[in-house]
Amino acid sequence: MQELTLSPGPAKLTPTLDPIHQVVLILSTTPALTLDPACQPELTLGSACHPEMTLSPGSTELTLDPARQPEETPAPNLAELTLEPVHCRPELLDACADLINEQWPRSRASRLHSLGQSSDAFPLCLMLLSPRPTPEADPIVVGHARLSRVLDRPQSLLVETVVVARALRGRGFGRCLMEGLEAFAQARGFRRLHLTTHDQLHFYAHLGYQLGEPVQGLVFTSRWLPATLLSAFPRASFPRPPCRAPSLTAQAAPRAPKGSSLPPPPPLPEPLTTLPPPPGGPPPQSLLETQYQDLRRRPIFWMEKDI
Repeated sequence: MQELTLSPGPAKLTPTLDPIHQVVLILSTTPALTLDPACQPELTLGSACHPEMTLSPGSTELTLDPARQPEETPAPNLAELTLEPVHCRPELLDACADLINEQWPRSRASRLHSLGQSSDAFPLCLMLLSPRPTPEADPIVVGHARLSRVLDRPQSLLVETVVVARALRGRGFGRCLMEGLEAFAQARGFRRLHLTTHDQLHFYAHLGYQLGEPVQGLVFTSRWLPATLLSAFPRASFPRPPCRAPSLTAQAAPRAPKGSSLPPPPPLPEPLTTLPPPPGGPPPQSLLETQYQDLRRRPIFWMEKDI
């Protein structure tokens, strides 16, 4: 390799080749350090695109300019978060769709269409927002939850699609989102919330939710639809009770063909024993086991809370 020797004058670097081909830097006492133009272009430290480097007089040190070091984005302050309906902030639809699709991938057009159905008449999508990082920027979407009316339960709401940004989980934002939507629902006259979960039972139990029964959320509501029509929609799938054998005694005796002289058959004998009626209601569920399943046959837990 090349041996670079500094001349005693204006501190020029003159390249020469030694037998071992190693690079040796010999510094002169003059402070100026420039490269010989005949060999290489001039070396300049402290570019605008890179961190500044400073050489100390004693030993060779490399220090970074603190003003140019990358800074970690601070987490939003919980006290500064707000909860707003998505239909009141249409400019945040894309950011909200990205947040939900990060957890549950889905067609972007389908996700935007679902968010676009949010209204004060329910279903209603709520966003947990942090303040604007700069006056020109939009607020940051931290979390999302969807609220729907419940069939035959006018004072209940079904909570769905609860999600918090991955980078902010485990810092209290999930609790802030749930407490905010509870206050939102209570202020509008609702007294109970229902939800489902696969693996967050202890999180919701810590917030006061208990195991409950399935309910049917309404995809859309309107004051022009009577309750008799809404009750015709299919309800939530409950565990099917055991099938009963048809009562043979309730069946009428078959009639003899017209014109036949055969006598009618004798009546059937009374059953010797009566089976006990099936136990009322579905078997109880626990935090470790449930009899309910979702459309993908995965165990699902129904929970509820009075607010």
